[in-house]
Amino acid sequence: MKLATLKNGSKDGSLHIVSRDLCFAVSANDIAPTLQYALENWHQVEGPLTDRFEALQKGSLVDAFAFDHNQALAPLPRAWQWLDGSAFDCHGELMDKVFGMKPMDRQGRPLMYQGVSNKFYAPTEAALFTTEDEFIDFEGEFGVIVDETPMGIGAVDAAQHIRLVVQINDWSLRKLAPIEMKTGFGWVQAKPPCAMAPVAVTPDELGENWRNSRVALDLQVKWNDKQFGAANGEPMSCGFNELVEHAAHSRTLVAGTVIGSGTVSNANYREIGSSCIAERRGIELMDEGEAKTGFMKFGDTVHMEVFDPSGQSVFGAIKQEVIKAK
Repeated sequence: MKLATLKNGSKDGSLHIVSRDLCFAVSANDIAPTLQYALENWHQVEGPLTDRFEALQKGSLVDAFAFDHNQALAPLPRAWQWLDGSAFDCHGELMDKVFGMKPMDRQGRPLMYQGVSNKFYAPTEAALFTTEDEFIDFEGEFGVIVDETPMGIGAVDAAQHIRLVVQINDWSLRKLAPIEMKTGFGWVQAKPPCAMAPVAVTPDELGENWRNSRVALDLQVKWNDKQFGAANGEPMSCGFNELVEHAAHSRTLVAGTVIGSGTVSNANYREIGSSCIAERRGIELMDEGEAKTGFMKFGDTVHMEVFDPSGQSVFGAIKQEVIKAK
């Protein structure tokens, strides 16, 4: 099943079901007016939503209409909680080099921080920043959205609470990140709101490309229309179910909690590229002795999209421009 939230003048938008090829949509308002409502009542609404999705696939719904990606908000425009992991080890190792930090002793624990959740940018919404001087960077990620998840749950059971998979652009201000890291507290200024691709999908929609609670697909990233990276989501050091387990250790996760993978990164980054600028700078630092690639400027654009083996877009595209805030 594929779901999207379309603009209706409210902050939470209106829930719609989207066809597998992302060409058509139909309202789900009579079943669940918003995605948050659906997640809070998943066991009641999953069946009716799935039935309508199948009817949409068959072309039997007279009220279906062409799906306009530009009318989409983030699938979950605002969430109760956004927790971002860092589950790609090679990315973490590169960032240590970029920031001149000693490798962290994780003691077997995944890395995770709590970020801005009251707003997720729409997939084509401009990203606002006050200055270029804080080193604006994009970060391509995968994420999951859970229904209510009990405190202390184990990884096996946690997998059953992953209801939707999403694609995320986790904006970062790289000049501020190491300053805040060294305080020993979490990021605040370095992590503005993220963006989501227009369509959220149930794990079964990914088929064999959902393995061990990981997205085994390439995340295509373009900066100013030039290919920048195509890292695969499978080589996570821990699966999303383990990230959910970690997040729920001492708290019940409210329905609508979003959990990110961290920047998608592969060990062969020299061949396939990167999902963020800081990682490329880390590669340059290792290979050439200095980082040469600059960060984003006002007017720059980033395009992120995932395709299945048949060439079909899975989540739709994130296409954002960097704009100076007024």
